[in-house]
Amino acid sequence: MGLIEIQSKEKFSDLTSVKDKLIALYFHTPWASPCIQMNKVISTLADSPQNKHIDFLSINADNFPEISDLFDISAVPYFVLVKNGTILKELSGADPKEFASALEQLGGNEQEIETNQADSSVSKEKSSSVFDYVSSATNNQDAAPAAVALEEESPEQLKARLRKLTTAAPIMLFMKGTPSAPQCGFSRQLVAILREHQVRFGFFDILKDDTVRQGLKKFSDWPTYPQLYVGGNFQGGLDIIKESLSENEHFFETALVEANNTN
Repeated sequence: MGLIEIQSKEKFSDLTSVKDKLIALYFHTPWASPCIQMNKVISTLADSPQNKHIDFLSINADNFPEISDLFDISAVPYFVLVKNGTILKELSGADPKEFASALEQLGGNEQEIETNQADSSVSKEKSSSVFDYVSSATNNQDAAPAAVALEEESPEQLKARLRKLTTAAPIMLFMKGTPSAPQCGFSRQLVAILREHQVRFGFFDILKDDTVRQGLKKFSDWPTYPQLYVGGNFQGGLDIIKESLSENEHFFETALVEANNTN
C-alpha cells in the first residue's frame, strides 16, 4: 500500500479503525530538519514487501493539531505503533534504526505466518537492503541533524553545525534523552513546561553526540543542560525559562516574534 498521507480527520479515523492490523503513525512537519531524512526512510520502509501487512500513515502535525493532541505530540519526528486501538510503542526523534527495529519486532509474527521457508530467504535479503539504507541514513550528518559526526571537526565546522542545529526548528531544545524518555530531571521538567504551554519544538539528544554536548556549552556560554533556543537565539536553561514565564506567560510567543524581527 505504501505511505499514506492523511488529508482529513475522517480518513484518519477510517484507516486507524482497521482490526487486527499493525498501523504505523508518522508525525512530521515541513519545518523540522530531522523530518526531511525520515520522510525518505519511512517511504522506503512502507514500500518494502516485508512490511506489506503494516499500514503506514503520514500526518502533518501542524495541519492536524486535533490528531496530534490525541497522542500528546509535542516534538517531531514522532512515531506511534498501534493495533486494535491500543498503542504498542512510541518513538520520538530521528533514529531510523530504532523505528525499523520496532517494526520488525512488532510485525514479525504476521510476516512469518504469511511467508513459507523459500520466501523467507528472499524476505531476509530485501530486509537487509532496507536496513542498510536505514543505517546509512543514520550516519548522514547533513540529512539528519541529530546524527553523530564521524570525523573530527575544525572549530569553524563545529560552529557552523551548531548554528544549523540551533535553527533546525523555530524552538529547539537540547536535552539529555528524548521528550518521551528524558534522562535527567531538569530535561523532564522543561519538556513538561513546553507541553503544558502547547509549544511545538524540535530537540537534540546531547548524550548521543559528545562533540555537540561540549561544543554547545562554549557556543551558548552556558555550562549545563537542558538549553532552549528560540529562532536560533539562546534563551537559557530550566530556571531562566521558569523565571521568564513567571514574568510573561506569553514568553514563547514573544521570543519567536522578537527572533523573527531580528533575523
